[in-house]
Amino acid sequence: MLEQISKIPVFILCGGLGTRIKEETEFRPKPMVPIGHYPILWHVMHIYRRHGFRRFILCSGFKSEVIKSYFLNYASMNSDFTVDLKSNHLTVHSIDHNEDWEVTVAYTGEHSMTGERIAIAAQKYLGDSPHAAITYGDGLANVDLKKEFAFHLNHGKTGTVLGVNPPSRFGELNLNGNTVTEFAEKPEFKNNWVNGGYFFFKREFFSKYLKINAQMTLEKEPLIELAKDNELKMYKHPGFWACMDTQRDRDTLTDLWNTGQAPWAPNFNFSAIETPVPHLVTQ
Repeated sequence: MLEQISKIPVFILCGGLGTRIKEETEFRPKPMVPIGHYPILWHVMHIYRRHGFRRFILCSGFKSEVIKSYFLNYASMNSDFTVDLKSNHLTVHSIDHNEDWEVTVAYTGEHSMTGERIAIAAQKYLGDSPHAAITYGDGLANVDLKKEFAFHLNHGKTGTVLGVNPPSRFGELNLNGNTVTEFAEKPEFKNNWVNGGYFFFKREFFSKYLKINAQMTLEKEPLIELAKDNELKMYKHPGFWACMDTQRDRDTLTDLWNTGQAPWAPNFNFSAIETPVPHLVTQ
């Protein structure tokens, strides 16, 4: 199965309203908010491709036209081209990028919840694959996805979730009465694991646990029932993980990217970036 990793469909949730980062999402969906010169969605897809996955199904909704335009024009906006204005014939002279992704943009409704989005897209695009990946369009990690997928195959259960323990957003106070004995800024709680996305599921998850229901949230009924059935395993990832929920999160990730040492992109050729490509920083 690991030899067929490039055929595993990766469903990415891209349709939410992004209300907690409204200053960035008024005119574009949150997955298209740039980190450096590229949308965070691009970064997520690169994490998967680094480990062999290349078949992506983008579950779009809010401002889906921005995502459609981005990928429809990806080759021409990253390459030299000639257009005959009378016939509107476009010739792309060379493909000046290295992405070999297969990208399906699936419209899954303006106000659908996460579970319904996946159900709608899977009904059309799961195909005959025995397994599939699911993740969010706003989370970055330096996880080895090939190892997580091998873990998923070996334990034999229906689902696998990436477990992470990010630092707290707040300082931790240890007290003796009213006296502060220890202050820890943004402590890491190594025994508290939370959902980091980057799921793997057997295909029966999609038929047994997911329904096309406008109120179905992936993190509620489907995963709660899967856990009750003892069919969900956690792959522990103690390394880097971050989610872009707020403008502060975006600034932190951008600062990491601008250092040229982003943890989620260890082998990226930063020297190849000279100036921002206008198409990649979607306004």
